[in-house]
Amino acid sequence: MIYMLEDDESIRKLVIYALESQGFQAEGFGTPERFWEAMKKEEPELILLDIMLPGEGGIEILKRLRNQLATEEIPVIILTAKNTEYDRVEGLDAGADDYISKPFGMMELVARVRAVLRRRSSGSKTSEYSWRELYVCRDRHEVKVNEEEIALTYKEFMLLLLLIDNRGIVMSRETLLEKIWGLGAERENRTLDVHIRTLRAKLGPAGMYIQTVRGVGYRFVED
Repeated sequence: MIYMLEDDESIRKLVIYALESQGFQAEGFGTPERFWEAMKKEEPELILLDIMLPGEGGIEILKRLRNQLATEEIPVIILTAKNTEYDRVEGLDAGADDYISKPFGMMELVARVRAVLRRRSSGSKTSEYSWRELYVCRDRHEVKVNEEEIALTYKEFMLLLLLIDNRGIVMSRETLLEKIWGLGAERENRTLDVHIRTLRAKLGPAGMYIQTVRGVGYRFVED
C-alpha cells in the first residue's frame, strides 16, 4: 500500500490512478489529520508527501515519521512545487528518500517509486538474531528463550528490537521514550522503566542482556 498526502485533489486523484494502473495499491489523503488516522490502522510501504499542507507542514510530518520506531523505515518521497536547492536539501536532511518537483510526469513518478522501494528492500535490517538462549525474529514478531516462545506486547517487542539494533550502544531514556512512545520530552515518565522491568522478567535468563546505565539509559550487551 502507498499513501499520498496531497491537498490538491486533482493531483491526488491523478497520482493514485497512475499508481493503481501500474499494479500498486494506493490511497490519498487531503489533510494531515486523515493521514494520521490511516497510519493508526495500516503502515504503508511508501509515502508520497507534499510539503505545503493545511495545518501540519510536510517537513514536520516527515520528522515525526522518522522519530518513531514504527515508521522510521517507511520510504518517503516528497512531491512539491518548492524546488530551490535549499528546499531539496531541507527535505533530504529531514529524512526523505527522494524529492520530486512539480510538475512531474506520471511515468517518471512510478519509476522513482519503484527505485526507492528496491533500495529500501535491499538495505533492510537483519531479520533474525540469536545469542545462546535468546532468539528474535523481526519479520515474524517472534521471541524465544531456551526454545520456548515468549509473548511480548507490541511496545515490548519494539523496545527489544531497538536495543538489539543498537547493541553495545547506550540508548538514553529520552531517545527510547521518543522512538517508542513519542515522549522524548517527558523525562520523568515511568513508562520506560515499567516496560524494561516487565521485558526483563518475561525474558527470564535472557533479561541479563539488557543492562542499565545509571543516570543515562539502557543498552543491549551480547556478553
